[in-house]
Amino acid sequence: MNAFARILEWPVLPDDARPLALWDAVEIARATGGVAVGEFQVAGADIDSRDVIDGDLFFALKGEAMDGHRFVDTAFAKGAAAVVVDRPVEGPHVLVNDTSSALELLAKAARNRADATIIGVTGSVGKTGVKEAIFAALDRASRGRAHRSVKSYNNHVGVPLSLVRMPARSKYGVFEMGMNHKGEIAALTRLVRPHVAVVTTIAPAHIEMLGSEAAIADAKAEIFEGLEPGGVAIIPADSPHFARLRDAAQRCGAAVVSFGRTAHADVRLLDAVSAPGGGSLVTADLGDRRVCYTVAAPGDHWIANSLAVMAAVRAAGGDLGAAGLALAELQGLKGRGARSEVAAPRGDGSGTALVIDESYNANPASMRATLAQLGATPARRRIAVLGAMKELGEHGPAYHAALIEPIAAAGIDRLFLVGDEMQALADELGKAPRGALGKPIPFAHCTSAAAALEALARFGVEGGDALLVKGSNSVGLGAVVAALVKQEG
Repeated sequence: MNAFARILEWPVLPDDARPLALWDAVEIARATGGVAVGEFQVAGADIDSRDVIDGDLFFALKGEAMDGHRFVDTAFAKGAAAVVVDRPVEGPHVLVNDTSSALELLAKAARNRADATIIGVTGSVGKTGVKEAIFAALDRASRGRAHRSVKSYNNHVGVPLSLVRMPARSKYGVFEMGMNHKGEIAALTRLVRPHVAVVTTIAPAHIEMLGSEAAIADAKAEIFEGLEPGGVAIIPADSPHFARLRDAAQRCGAAVVSFGRTAHADVRLLDAVSAPGGGSLVTADLGDRRVCYTVAAPGDHWIANSLAVMAAVRAAGGDLGAAGLALAELQGLKGRGARSEVAAPRGDGSGTALVIDESYNANPASMRATLAQLGATPARRRIAVLGAMKELGEHGPAYHAALIEPIAAAGIDRLFLVGDEMQALADELGKAPRGALGKPIPFAHCTSAAAALEALARFGVEGGDALLVKGSNSVGLGAVVAALVKQEG
């Protein structure tokens, strides 16, 4: 058969009848109950005029301090095909009563039209990385027909926006869901309606608002409330809150698949050894088969994350081989483990130092994990710039002071602490020698990211150094990383 004959016999798929445009004027008006002014099609959607590109639909949302209608002209100037507004404007638009409600209504329409397997991801630590890994696996297996929420679009605005952006032809959708308070994930999961719901781990993030780890587990377990009939819950077998998560999932009618090191885990770690060049070579038991794969990202926490990824991909009907390849290729994300080699004089003469960017988020569990990762990183000197961990409430001083243990275990040579909350750790460091050979760990306590950068410059990063930068996003340590790697933050 020649090539022309093969083209003529190319199979016709049901999705071939679906339009290529993301949305058109009629669909948007119908879904939102608004009135379309002008005929148009859009290729994307956004809520921030600074991010608008050609062909986007811009939602002019109104918040407590800002009204998106002020930026309609900017959105059009940047190439927006149309805008969603609550007042008439010049240019193609859909007129609605409330733009925030319109965003949610269009998100529901996107979910209703999608003939896709949907995966929801939450957890105290690791949800963005796990979401990206699941997406990479499913996108590879489906030849580009997977969709996911970008960055950390995981709240009451980011989740509906991510749904609106999902093409009708998607075969898979992967959505991250976060929370600060009880009830927030329940609302998000009922919008996403996942077929597979993943909880990565439970840790004392946002404990200030929720009071206890058990309450955090209950809030994360809300993700099971939106599961479609016959849905699967993926939960951490090693968590002290395993039974709580399992019972919550079963009350929602979910089939439970656990992952971890413990003997009762459905996806169980059998072995993990260091891989050449970093990362790990993992062997896991999936019950009816064993799989062996490489995880490019370093650290024990990524070994556990990889088990969750394998469990989720299998539950979604994806390809485990593609999941293994995705994990082998997945690099750290900006603010969440990205590694950069930067120019550095003196030292070991290599001319470069390693910067580990963990500047986007921090809680007690992730601090311990990344400090252990730094401790396992070959280096002439190990340096850590640690920012305050937010939303810990009355538990904050104890959690910050307790960081002295993983710091000592990691063999840190120099510390830069940033933020008032780090005073408890500074006090602990000043009590007694805790470093190598019983020597004190040298540290500087800085009031701001800018002050930390100045102190770091005076100290001098040298060839062969490994530098970890980690803290809650509001501390602003992303500026330290940006200055070190000389790129936009």
